[in-house]
Amino acid sequence: MKLQFICLFMAIFTFMFTEFAFAGACEIQYTRTSCPDKEKISYKKCKGKQSCSKFKEASSAQECGEMAVSSCKNKRVTVTKSKVINALYDDKQIKASNGSDDFCTVYEKAAEEFNKCDG
Repeated sequence: MKLQFICLFMAIFTFMFTEFAFAGACEIQYTRTSCPDKEKISYKKCKGKQSCSKFKEASSAQECGEMAVSSCKNKRVTVTKSKVINALYDDKQIKASNGSDDFCTVYEKAAEEFNKCDG
């Protein structure tokens, strides 16, 4: 019984360690286009710059790509006109499902959330 518990513990520990050992670096690159006269607030998330990168952990390039697509979300439709989101997984450029470098080209709500500066 004790041996089974130890084996189970070792299996769980190995699985958890393996999960963390294979996580890769996912760099999400943001480039925003602001609505007219809204640059300051639109670029605030990039510390006042039009472009910046944020780094996350991902278990695969596919997971990194999924995070990139979700980064296209635009709640501030009268502030940010559009976004271009690129991604690198372990320093290698990855592409959206349509072959584009810009993950917002496959974002399902792009038509609803982009180019709405006038309200």
